[in-house]
Amino acid sequence: MSELVARTGRHQQRYRDGFRLVAGCIPFKYRGPGEEVVEVLMINSTSGPGLLFPKGGWEDDETDKEAALREAYEEAGVRGDLVDLIGHYEFKSKTLQDEESPEGWCKAVMFALLVKEELQSWPEQNTRHRTWLTIPEAIECCRHPWMRQALEQGFSKRHTGVVEVGICKSSSK
Repeated sequence: MSELVARTGRHQQRYRDGFRLVAGCIPFKYRGPGEEVVEVLMINSTSGPGLLFPKGGWEDDETDKEAALREAYEEAGVRGDLVDLIGHYEFKSKTLQDEESPEGWCKAVMFALLVKEELQSWPEQNTRHRTWLTIPEAIECCRHPWMRQALEQGFSKRHTGVVEVGICKSSSK
């Protein structure tokens, strides 16, 4: 059995040109009789309202892909295959400024993760709740504009299907 502990701290954090480097993913699955509907997995923010995709610091001992897979496991409790590079995004963190990035600027690399396994136990299960949404629902509920851009302009152009319009809903872990 694997250890259910999330990495913490900044001692192995990667920085480049004053930017904290971040890796994340948009976890997704197909559903419906012909698997024609695409759903994405979002998690709650621990620092305010709205939903987001798993992402976090890219550390010195891992590749960007390994960091994205680790964040999906730690924050959302899912495992799967990275199938596409969605893109690179710059944003300013409102909560995470430090010596290496005093302004809080981050550069994120985002991937599409085809979910193969949804775990019952994961490191951040006590603070994170998972929610499966259609793409229109996820666009409506997405907390960060840069993540919305990754979903609308990066992910949905590659992973389209029949979309359902709905409202932002929440489900249990």
